[in-house]
Amino acid sequence: MSKLDNKVKFRQQNGNKQINYQWIVTISLVTLVIAMLLSYFSLLFMNIVSLIGAILLLLVIISLGIFSDLLGIAVTAANETPFHSMASCKVKGAKESIFIIRNASSVSNFFNDVIGDIAGIISGSASAAIIIKLMLDSDGQELVTSIVIGGLIAAFTVGGKAYGKEIALRHSNAIVYRIGIILSYTNIVKARG
Repeated sequence: MSKLDNKVKFRQQNGNKQINYQWIVTISLVTLVIAMLLSYFSLLFMNIVSLIGAILLLLVIISLGIFSDLLGIAVTAANETPFHSMASCKVKGAKESIFIIRNASSVSNFFNDVIGDIAGIISGSASAAIIIKLMLDSDGQELVTSIVIGGLIAAFTVGGKAYGKEIALRHSNAIVYRIGIILSYTNIVKARG
């Protein structure tokens, strides 16, 4: 160990919390079921609709992934302090926002990993289905078009997520507050909190 290691002490924000293995197993099983169902229905839908419909469905799936990534980043970047004064003034959604921030690991895992990663996987398989549909419709002569479409899908996904992360980091408290307002109309936080 260097001298610097002995002098620098970092305060661990969640260092004393135990790992929630029950959450890890539950969310893994839920993800398995959701991913299989959504993959099945999206590929089934891709075979039924026209090329334009398939592209529109793909854009919806990619947008869902971008939006869920934005929510997950906002939850981890939000600051709990302003919500305490809001909760003391009985502002609707403030208690729920505190609950969200205190459970940022699980909430972020749900938005970023469950929804976001499933959307990414499904968009990959959906884009492959679109490319195959293009290849079959054009007798296999559209290799360049397929490569361009694959590149555009990747660029839209990565660019959209980069833009979403900027929004999430700049407006994290406002985003979490809006999620808190939505949750205030349910009994989820009251039943758990």
